[in-house]
Amino acid sequence: LAPWLVFAPLTGLLINLIFGRRFSEKVVGTIASLASGTAFVISVFLAYSVSINHGGMMSVPFAQWIHVGTLNLDWTFRVDSLSTTMMLVVSGVGTLIHIYAIGYMHEDVRFKNDEGRFTRFFIFLNLFIAAMMILVSGDSYMMLFVGWEGVGLCSFLLIGFWYEMDTLARPSWANSNAAKKAFITNRIGDFGFLIAGFLMFWHLGSFQFDEVFKAAPAIAQSAPWVIVAITLFMLVGVAGKSAQIPLYIWLPDAMAGPTPVSALIHAATMVTAGVYLVTRSAPLYTLVPQAQYIVAM
Repeated sequence: LAPWLVFAPLTGLLINLIFGRRFSEKVVGTIASLASGTAFVISVFLAYSVSINHGGMMSVPFAQWIHVGTLNLDWTFRVDSLSTTMMLVVSGVGTLIHIYAIGYMHEDVRFKNDEGRFTRFFIFLNLFIAAMMILVSGDSYMMLFVGWEGVGLCSFLLIGFWYEMDTLARPSWANSNAAKKAFITNRIGDFGFLIAGFLMFWHLGSFQFDEVFKAAPAIAQSAPWVIVAITLFMLVGVAGKSAQIPLYIWLPDAMAGPTPVSALIHAATMVTAGVYLVTRSAPLYTLVPQAQYIVAM
């Protein structure tokens, strides 16, 4: 079932992308909500399977991905207590926000005299759920990074949804500027994440979670600065995505997007991606108390 966490919202997205112009608003909203709701139901089943497995981790191989030199990565889903908790939060809260958005956007597109954008909004919402599911269900830092960049793109698209007008439908580039600010600030954070990734592969030889965590203690004994550098550069990425000091500056402007966007991205799901990354990397942070202290501060 795990691959359907991503396929369900992608299916809803494609149906609305191809046929959405012919559908009524209620049909478009229902399809998008059902796609997100399906991901939630699958998350419940996966959480139950983890519980009857006494919290054990299950890997679900899906496809070959990157096999270059010493880098061997497959597209594999990781189902454990942490990932299923995040799946339930993202898809559960996301589905409620999809349902709320049907009524909200019905009024919003009429107030702004552009009813054609209703379908586009739900395509972006489904894309966001798909990207977030890749982020929380990936079995490697590289797969997590694909979802990480996906939610960054969706944030840009949704914050700047009304890119040529403000909240009161007056001509303005404020929303467009807010979207660009969020995008650029997150790229600064992602640069930190990328450096952490390069250091990780150079010294630990892998991006796969279990292999990284197995190799880390030996490196922490011989060259502790490597683990400190990886965890602190990772924290730069976390600060960007979760809007922490000093990369918080994009978040107040981001409230320019439609209200469901603020609820979905900036309260419930995307900003928790940084928390998820630190929690997932706990075996690295436990090796270096200095980094734990800086995260806490």
